[in-house]
Amino acid sequence: MTKNVPTYELYGENTGRKPDFWLHCETIPSRSSLHHWEIRPHRHESFFQILYIDAGSGDAVFDGIPHAITPPAVITVPPHLNHGFRFSRDIDGFVITVLISHLKASPGDRSRLGTWLADPHLTLLDTRDEDAAHVASTLRRLGEEFASHRNGRNDLLDAYLTSALLLTARIAQKADEESNPGDESERRMEMLQGLIQRHFRSHKPAAFYAESLGISPAHLSRIVRSKTGHGAHELITRKLLDEAKRELVFTFATVQEISYRLGFADPAYFSRFFMKQTGQTPRAWRIEERERLGM
Repeated sequence: MTKNVPTYELYGENTGRKPDFWLHCETIPSRSSLHHWEIRPHRHESFFQILYIDAGSGDAVFDGIPHAITPPAVITVPPHLNHGFRFSRDIDGFVITVLISHLKASPGDRSRLGTWLADPHLTLLDTRDEDAAHVASTLRRLGEEFASHRNGRNDLLDAYLTSALLLTARIAQKADEESNPGDESERRMEMLQGLIQRHFRSHKPAAFYAESLGISPAHLSRIVRSKTGHGAHELITRKLLDEAKRELVFTFATVQEISYRLGFADPAYFSRFFMKQTGQTPRAWRIEERERLGM
């Protein structure tokens, strides 16, 4: 059956050229109304999709299995999945299409978020819950910001996207956590990621994080490798590299300014670090990535 399911960039648009965006957002009626409110089975190779359903009803069809849509809800669709939708005529909401390279975790990697992103989900939002209300508000703000073309647009879109996805994953996982609390390693991984977020600009070694968690460096390495497939040093390095890439794409700061923001005393050392991780200088990577995204 897979070979009969078309692959699109956006639904109804053929592949064959590089995408000229990292994030695209449109209302659900704007496209589904052109197809009699039915999006037939298809898939995306390079994109992750998020649908925010604010009103109406319908079915989300994942690999031929229908799931009833009751608003407000968030639907997340990983790449390579055969999926389609049937909507009522009063459907309202947004569909957000994101290059998977711009997600905070890759669908299918061994992180908790990556594992969640690898499967499709239909997450109902109880807006009496603070997190759920924030997700709904954030996705509406994302849609408004995408259409506005105001200053700071890309940074805000990135922040809204990350916040909405992390909170949606938390909501979806809440029931499982209540019935099956995470193990000690899972809790330590979450604490480690929080520590890295606070201290990565200080270039702290893995031993610093192990001491902060009250465990040995060897124990920390075992936990990180079991959860992510990488060593602790690689996890810290990847955070620094991801932030460098974000700054290069979404800000107009010079390479020298970015190097200082990221805690490098010497911009030349930052360039060598970036070159070792990517095979390109920061300047060359920035130019190529912005051209690829049409920025």
